[in-house]
Amino acid sequence: MRPPLDIIYQDDDLAVINKPSGLLVHRSRIASEAREFAMQMLRDQIGQHVYPVHRLDRPTSGLLIFALSSEIATKMSESFATSQVEKQYHAVVRGYLPEEGTVDYPLKEELDKIADAQADKDKEAQEAVTHFRCLEKVELPFKVSKKHDTTRYSLVELTPETGRKHQLRRHMAHLRHPIIGDTNHGDGRHNRFFREHFDSHRLLLAATGVEFKHPVSGETISLTVPLPDEFLKAFQAD
Repeated sequence: MRPPLDIIYQDDDLAVINKPSGLLVHRSRIASEAREFAMQMLRDQIGQHVYPVHRLDRPTSGLLIFALSSEIATKMSESFATSQVEKQYHAVVRGYLPEEGTVDYPLKEELDKIADAQADKDKEAQEAVTHFRCLEKVELPFKVSKKHDTTRYSLVELTPETGRKHQLRRHMAHLRHPIIGDTNHGDGRHNRFFREHFDSHRLLLAATGVEFKHPVSGETISLTVPLPDEFLKAFQAD
């Protein structure tokens, strides 16, 4: 059984948690084996109904906002839909990323065979924009791929302008700098290297910052959480 959720912020209208990697936001048909969900855990922890207003992928950790009423949920969902919520992520990627840049690369919606069985499979690609900034680089003396005798990684800050499904994972893969631990869009050799050498068994992507206007008071709420320890192991190893 998981320990209690880490509640970063709470008032009469909102609760914000630091969701652990591996925890689903709510029940899903595509993960029928799961028995614990952030929504139910937070409800039981604070003793009232909660309403998710956005999502984080199961393997992604970090800041997750819940409304404490349906009215506030509607207002916050509108803020997300109109890009009034600023989000910041951190990730560890393969290779040396440029110092900074922008990925402006439309994405076709990824459909799940079960959950999206009735969805339009011919829908056009949607606009998707991600800004990135490289924070740290490391070169390690390990031959992970056949081409190189050493291996390189970057710690990167990611700021999405849009919120497409798996946007950050797909954009980093598009740049040929996939996020470590990504089993769908990543590089299995580097994922295995991190498991074996750094005991890292998760996707190295975390939602570390969020800023929005409070739906009732209008006050600017700015929240951050520390980078998980797993993200720093490679950069402390040289």
